Amino acid sequence: MFKKVLIANRGEIAVRVIRTLREMGIKSVAVFSDIDRKSLHVNLADEAYPLGGKTSAESYLVMEKIIDVAKKCGAEAIHPGYGFLSENVKFAKMCEDNDIVFIGPPPEAISSMGDKVTARRIMEKAGVPIIPGLEKEGLSEEEALDFAKKVGFPVMIKASAGGGGKGMRKVNNEKDFAKFFRQAKSEALSSFGDDRVYIEKFLEEPRHIEIQILGDKHGNVIYLGERECSVQRRHQKVIEESPSPFIDEEMRRKMGETAVKAAKAVGYFNAGTVEFLVDKYKNFYFLEMNTRLQVEHPVTEWVTGIDLVEYMIKVAAGEKLDLKQEDIVLKGHAIECRIYAEDPDKNFMPSPGKIERLITPSGPGVRDDSGVFEGAEVSLYYDPMISKLTVFHRNREMAIKRMLRALDEYIVAGIKTNIDFHKRVLTHPAFVEGRYDTTFIDNNIDSLLEKDVKNEDVAVIAALIEYYSKGNKKVKRATCTSSRWKDYAKNCWTI
Repeated sequence: MFKKVLIANRGEIAVRVIRTLREMGIKSVAVFSDIDRKSLHVNLADEAYPLGGKTSAESYLVMEKIIDVAKKCGAEAIHPGYGFLSENVKFAKMCEDNDIVFIGPPPEAISSMGDKVTARRIMEKAGVPIIPGLEKEGLSEEEALDFAKKVGFPVMIKASAGGGGKGMRKVNNEKDFAKFFRQAKSEALSSFGDDRVYIEKFLEEPRHIEIQILGDKHGNVIYLGERECSVQRRHQKVIEESPSPFIDEEMRRKMGETAVKAAKAVGYFNAGTVEFLVDKYKNFYFLEMNTRLQVEHPVTEWVTGIDLVEYMIKVAAGEKLDLKQEDIVLKGHAIECRIYAEDPDKNFMPSPGKIERLITPSGPGVRDDSGVFEGAEVSLYYDPMISKLTVFHRNREMAIKRMLRALDEYIVAGIKTNIDFHKRVLTHPAFVEGRYDTTFIDNNIDSLLEKDVKNEDVAVIAALIEYYSKGNKKVKRATCTSSRWKDYAKNCWTI
């Protein structure tokens, strides 16, 4: 087993990896940009080294700097987390060339699955169902339009070289096709340095369901259930849960076995996720494979009782999986809410700034994976995620109630957050009943952004106005009882 591991990342995922390393008795090494000098992951790690620079392009994405630090400190392996270099085949090969273990899949698997067109072809050859589509080198606008007319609108135009919602456009009619085709190519070029796109038939009432897989270097691959990821905004996941309220045990088995087949088709080992789109008739189709640890991995850990980061490290060290498929039994229900520093009332614009007050929820079945602390700065230079709040309970109904309780306890002052937005999603009838798909937020955005001013809020405001109107200039800060005002605790006063 490794004695020292470097984490080539920042924020909550770096903290998450450090904690497992400590439990395993492995020393952790953090790297940091100038902006992150006082960050939580830097304080928690056994060792920390500066990369310099402010932006990710000047720090966390500079492979040579990270390799140099690993060699300098004697780290035997590098965990890339998610994002940044986690799916960069060049970096994985660079680790190999410098006798450093990359805690992830082999470079060949990253390469095969990183290009969406190549991935589709491999999956089709392996017998994995794929969405009807057209991909070819130099796909022209005219060829793509002919295909769209043949299969019928709506269709999806997608970037070949990457995912995450970049270079993706849904086209509902022929009139908009040319505009969206050019937009997709332009965004693909700016995001991935590659303007190639392909086109797929758009599925009606699509759900985004992914299967967590885990494989070792000895040819063993298992699946660890599914995650429902259909609550999305701009193709970015907002809330995830496991198990999905949409699929049954038989469908779970079929999807799991298909995911294992997909992984074996590219010689995959370590943790990974095979993503599917599922139509309203419960037909499922390969979407893409994420060759890394997913942001939403905690919900799988809740329902399986398995530490995925621990197994990633063990597999990378060459250990054989001590789990068999029959050992994987899903118990209870887990939900994750991504807590962001953003303002839903201003088109979800990032809300950078200092966190002046922070109280995180706790109690039975509550987990908050965070990389911030009271007094920390949320920077414009990086993703504005504050934390991943996850809860676990014996069934879905109780898990929703527990998440609402946890969100009520969450206090973040000094910046805007999407906490209230999460509450409105969780109490929406369609979500409560499990009747939602990837269009849920877009179709209900007006009601999800409605203000919910309760009687107790009105009473607090009225009392404050009356107090000031009588000439009183001093008020004292106190604890609020209103859950809505708790989100703005810094500005909440009573007489």
